[in-house]
Parts: sequence; structure tokens; C-alpha cells
Amino acid sequence: MEISAGHTMDSIIFDVDGTLWDSTDVVARAWTQYLREKEHMEIEITSQKLMTLFGQLLPDIAKALFPDLSEEEQLRVIDACCQAEHEALLKECAPLYEDLEQTLQKLSAEYPLFIVSNCQAGYIEVFLQATGFSKYFKGHLCPGDTGMAKAENITRIVDDYHLNSPVYVGDTMGDYEACRKAGVPFIFASYGFGNVSEPYAVIQKPMDLIPLCISHS
Repeated sequence: MEISAGHTMDSIIFDVDGTLWDSTDVVARAWTQYLREKEHMEIEITSQKLMTLFGQLLPDIAKALFPDLSEEEQLRVIDACCQAEHEALLKECAPLYEDLEQTLQKLSAEYPLFIVSNCQAGYIEVFLQATGFSKYFKGHLCPGDTGMAKAENITRIVDDYHLNSPVYVGDTMGDYEACRKAGVPFIFASYGFGNVSEPYAVIQKPMDLIPLCISHS
């Protein structure tokens, strides 16, 4: 089923990593530098490794990266990594996907746009500050803000902003599962980090959302 002129879609919710930008290189460098210089851990975090982990909740990422540490230490170290990451991303904006701003400009003229991501508190704000894209989004939520997982945060955005028929744009199976749980159609950003077998619709680049979501009739 395609989104068409007959569909009553009234809003779009986005994931961040693998959907709006690819921060894995900048984050990998920031985490590796922090771990070596401050924690004296001889560990190299690669962008490839992060691609397999992004989209998961932070405690799960910490457990995968630091299995030998206690749970308390895992959370302390990953939190410090995230602070280093925020500073790095504010100095060096991560690469945005092709024609992203043009896409957001056109979409935000037609629909309210939102962000729901499985990230730490402050990360979405860093994305908005680094890109200057705050003007395109009406609101955002993440587990770091609410303590809730993605499905619950999608539902909360829907409730808080009285959305009737949103769609969600993301790139991983975790995004797809969250949408299924929240009852929101999922558009798969196939250029991102994951694979999804049965999405509502597929895009190869952000600009594909324009013909999909905006009627030209």
C-alpha cells in the first residue's frame, strides 16, 4: 500500500542515525580517544561496529562494548563517551544524507515533523544545533528524556501533539518493531544501517519522501 493523495497522513516522525545523518565516524573517533586518554582502555571503536549497535538502547550498547565491566561501570563509561561525542559533533557536524535540508524544507511546509530516537539525553539537541535544523521540527523524544523505549516514545509524541495518522521514517529492524508496537506505518530508509523485510514503503534517499508524502495532483 502506497502513501497517496487518498491517504490521510498528517505528520512524519524521524529516526536520527542512519536516517538523517551518519555520525558513526565522528562518534567512533570521539569514543576511542576518550577511552584511551581518560579510561586508559586500549580499545578501538570503529564506525562499522557502531553501525551494528546504533538503534539499540544505550545500556545494551555499553554491555556489548564493555562486557568485562560491571553494569554500573558500563553505564558510567558510556555516559562519558556520549559527552565526548556531543562535544565532537558540535565541533564537526556529521555527514548529512543527500539533499536532506531540501527534503525537510519541503516536508515541513506540508506536515509537522518530529524526531524519536533511541539515544541519550541531549543527542537530538546536538543534531539540531550542529545542523541548524531546529526550525523544521516541532518536537522530539528519546529514552534519555523519558526512560521509555522507542515504541512508547512514538506513542507519547502522537498523544502529546494529537497526531491522527503519522508515519515513521527509520532504518533498522528495531525501528520497524517499535512502529508495529505503536501502530504507526514504517517507511524504511534503505540507505541506513539496517535491513527490514516488510516495510510500509521504502526510500533510497531522503528526497524520495517528497513524491511519497506530498501529492502533486
